[in-house]
Amino acid sequence: MFNLWLHIIALVAYLGAILGLGVMLLPSLSSVETHEDKVHFLARGLKFYNPLQVGALGLVLFSGAFELTHLKALYREMFLKELGYNLAIKLTFAFLLVFFSVYQAMGIGHRFVKRRELGESITPTELDSVVRRLSGANWLILFLAIITIWLGLRLQS
Repeated sequence: MFNLWLHIIALVAYLGAILGLGVMLLPSLSSVETHEDKVHFLARGLKFYNPLQVGALGLVLFSGAFELTHLKALYREMFLKELGYNLAIKLTFAFLLVFFSVYQAMGIGHRFVKRRELGESITPTELDSVVRRLSGANWLILFLAIITIWLGLRLQS
């Protein structure tokens, strides 16, 4: 029961982080006046967002794996026959979700924050590119998360 609640809470935190980035942080960049302030604002936001996203996703993965162990114990030898195909599809989408989430947080966000902290200059073109990549990855992640959640709910029924 604890694992289920942990899974749900971590999932809510993860989805909240994804939605927060796409609905609050990235759109609010347009209201910031100067380029340097935009860079500073985005770096501060990503400094909070990146660990939250990756940490919540890690909790979702581990608590989901523990729940899967529980299902395996319930189904015993019928586990693969009953859940194998649906589980394989769900795990494929979960893998894609992890891949793109880590790419967004570490490949785009973390690199941007480190460049800012090292004092490197970031041109407006580079900032626009980072924002576009973050936004594109964010909506893809949200789409993959919805599909993965739907497939997970199908496993429970």
